[in-house]
Amino acid sequence: MYEAVHAYPDGRATVARLVKTAARYGYDGIVVRNHGNAQTTYDADRIAEAYGIEIVPGIEIRTNDPGQASGLIGNYRSKRTVVCVHGGALNRFAVEQPQVDVLAHPMDGGDVNHVLAKSAAENGVHVEFNLSRVLRADGGPRVEAIGDLRKLRELVEQYGAPYVVSADARSHLELRGPRELIALGETIGFDQDAMVTGLRAWGEIASRNRERQSDAFVEPGVRTVQREDDR
Repeated sequence: MYEAVHAYPDGRATVARLVKTAARYGYDGIVVRNHGNAQTTYDADRIAEAYGIEIVPGIEIRTNDPGQASGLIGNYRSKRTVVCVHGGALNRFAVEQPQVDVLAHPMDGGDVNHVLAKSAAENGVHVEFNLSRVLRADGGPRVEAIGDLRKLRELVEQYGAPYVVSADARSHLELRGPRELIALGETIGFDQDAMVTGLRAWGEIASRNRERQSDAFVEPGVRTVQREDDR
């Protein structure tokens, strides 16, 4: 299972510190999804070797301008393994773009309806069940966040849209282990299998995209192979 995080300077902990904690919690990997204006440098191979989990380079595109977002997606699609779009104003735009992997925290400043859920399913855009507000808010905002997640779950289930699950940590102190997130999900109405599917989806997206970025990939289901007599 995987988690997707914001590292320094987008968050308050380095990639190495986040990976160390994620490994202790039993994750198989993390996706570093800093916003485009807060990129960070790190030695992924060295850190991954030290802690025994995978580090996936990602990005979360944040803008209110669809034209600018389109250009950024085109720019980063070949440079990052996982491309997310910051939800809210761009919810509709994001789910209509097959090049987008994840619509991040769509209910935070935005909304999702049946039209958007259907588009996400048709274009293979994963909708994020972001648990950050449930974990870190209280009172009315927390109740509202739970209601938003339940509404999103109903739409995703109805239209069969793909999805991911995340605590959206910005510090190693905000990371939660898979068991904790699964237990939280069950408390607010998700079943265990659904939570596991969402946590695994980050790694599945990364594997799929690495294959597509390889020289052997032609199109889904079609790959070039080297014949024995060409070697």
